[in-house]
Amino acid sequence: MTTASRVLTFPALDSTTAAALLRAELALDVDPDDLVRDLTCGTQQGYVIVETRAPEAFASARIPGAINLPYRDMTPESVSGLDRDLVYVCYCESIHCNAATKGALKLAELGFQVKRLSGGITAWQAAGYPVDRDFLAPTLTSAATPRCAC
Repeated sequence: MTTASRVLTFPALDSTTAAALLRAELALDVDPDDLVRDLTCGTQQGYVIVETRAPEAFASARIPGAINLPYRDMTPESVSGLDRDLVYVCYCESIHCNAATKGALKLAELGFQVKRLSGGITAWQAAGYPVDRDFLAPTLTSAATPRCAC
């Protein structure tokens, strides 16, 4: 008995359409390796790294140089001091959290250029890249604090 391929249930896109969609995906997402290379080489001009989780998550572990702007708190007033000429690279906990997408969407709706960090801080740390922490910050794995703190 022959069964139809699940992979090919929906045919592949033509190469022109696939290239356009993949280009758009790369325009939206940032790889942790590319970001750490910029930070290491000092070529971080033109963008700001934005932690979109709650302040507790930011205190516990954050990418060096990131600012904390929780997506839930983004309003025209709260972002009024941001430079509209910069790109804002949003990140959250992991691929299992969508705070970066929510934050990037809010910023885009408010007229800012945005990108997202692929895999969030979990991918960043899994790659062995450094994080900043506040002294005596609560850990996100404690029972009192939600893991992603979004």
